[in-house]
Amino acid sequence: MKNILTGLIILFAISANAQSFNKKMEDPNRHKEVMINKCSREAITSFAEFKESYDPNYNSYVPDSTTLDMLSKSLKDKKITIVLGTWCGDSKFQVPHFLKIMDALKIKEDQITFIGVDGLKHAENGILDNLKITNVPTFIFSDKNEKEFARITERPTETLEKDMIKLLAVKNK
Repeated sequence: MKNILTGLIILFAISANAQSFNKKMEDPNRHKEVMINKCSREAITSFAEFKESYDPNYNSYVPDSTTLDMLSKSLKDKKITIVLGTWCGDSKFQVPHFLKIMDALKIKEDQITFIGVDGLKHAENGILDNLKITNVPTFIFSDKNEKEFARITERPTETLEKDMIKLLAVKNK
């Protein structure tokens, strides 16, 4: 009995510290529901407020086909973390475009991690502590060892494709 009780206490402690996946919460700063912490693509793209902009922005975006071949080679074996706000206008615009590019490149879903933040650009349990997030969306590119080597913050300088080519070219030199 003592072993069972000890096991339950340990399980409770682990689950209490674990962040919720696809968590929705009332954002006290924005006074509306947002997604926070690690999320799946499906959860984010079906979240009502985000979906409203996601669908038309995704469907209307045409990736620059001249850049796709170069990007495909540069993104092989790379990890991408997308930090976004389901409430954020730039996220609602840039994330659908970015995902349309990733889909055109056939980037595997396990190469991309999504992290939702609240209106203060925070998530729970320290998952953003080392990422230095100032604006969203932030697209973070890492090598296979998860060492960051490039990022696009809020919006591209030129286009997502052109900015990625420049950033990834520096990494691949």
